[in-house]
Amino acid sequence: MGSLPPFAIYALVCLVIGLESMGIPLPGEITLVGASLLASTGLTSPWLVGLAASIGAVVGDSVGYAVGRRGGRAVLERFGRRFPKHFGPAHLAHAERLFQRYGVWAVFFGRFVALLRILAGPLAGALRVPYPKFLLANAAGGIVWAYGTAFAIFYLGRAAEHWLKQFSWVALVVAVVAGLATTIFLKHRAARHLHEEAKTAPAEEKTTAVG
Repeated sequence: MGSLPPFAIYALVCLVIGLESMGIPLPGEITLVGASLLASTGLTSPWLVGLAASIGAVVGDSVGYAVGRRGGRAVLERFGRRFPKHFGPAHLAHAERLFQRYGVWAVFFGRFVALLRILAGPLAGALRVPYPKFLLANAAGGIVWAYGTAFAIFYLGRAAEHWLKQFSWVALVVAVVAGLATTIFLKHRAARHLHEEAKTAPAEEKTTAVG
């Protein structure tokens, strides 16, 4: 990415995050972290990186919403068969429970969780969430996530460069590891929560049936 001109980096960030938000499992967060890291070196602007990511998130989620609203649950199940490791039946069921429990807040906070970042748009459309409510939560979550990540990595890179001027490659490694660690941590929490939901769901269903 560092060999690309700035405008191409912004376009790449917007495209990858947009496609991920439509429901295609791509490394949107890693792309954002990489572009933000380049901003700490002066190659890109954190403001424009955040803007590109915000546009990709909002537009991509809106397209995913339209696809989900038109295709319904069938289109989600089709995606699940195509990408079972990312959102198979268990992932879809977990995401639906989160939507039923938290409503449009699942759209806002879903931007920070890998599973919901991919499924939020299509699932909201399939569940017939009113578009104005979805758009408000989508835009707010996308902007906070995009600019929050961009500036966090930007300042982290600047701080590392300031304290480790003699070892610029160390600053690079520190920033990359920090970004990847955040992504892995969020994925681990989502997977653990998914496992817990899968264990409690049968018990809840049994209790409901007895009642």
